[in-house]
Amino acid sequence: MVNKVILVGNVGLDPEVRTLETGVKVARVRLATSERIFNRQTNETTEHTEWHTITLWRGLAEVVDKYVRKGSQIYIEGSLRNREWERDGVKHYAVEVVADDMKLLGRRQDNAPQGGYQQTPYQQPSQPQYQQAPAQPQYQQAPVQPQYQQAPVQPQAPVIPNDDPDDLPF
Repeated sequence: MVNKVILVGNVGLDPEVRTLETGVKVARVRLATSERIFNRQTNETTEHTEWHTITLWRGLAEVVDKYVRKGSQIYIEGSLRNREWERDGVKHYAVEVVADDMKLLGRRQDNAPQGGYQQTPYQQPSQPQYQQAPAQPQYQQAPVQPQYQQAPVQPQAPVIPNDDPDDLPF
């Protein structure tokens, strides 16, 4: 039996990260995947977006907590899980993806931690400021050494194989 899901999409909301009483971190991410559907009859393309709930545990939850924000593009590999619970006498059902692997995609600044170090873009100074380099002594070029030539290679006479099959080198 196979239960495998691979998704590439954009995070729709900032991740919800909790730490359980046991100290284990769990993160929940809402991921949007989109596909374009072409209608041949009307010659129009429509976009269909599907929303997925992703659950990440332990180390993956820590990575999500540090680097994933709304709008981040991520790759998820995992399996489908059905959950059901009852609240106020009403049964609820949910399908979620439990992630086994996650990769951050997109540009690095898209996944920058919030409140962390952010590199400011390089700004070119308005007026270049030049400093005069100290005068350096002029050196004379060393005399060119003569190059040695190799003696021409003499072609060797081709080896003519014997017609005896037992005399083959392999």
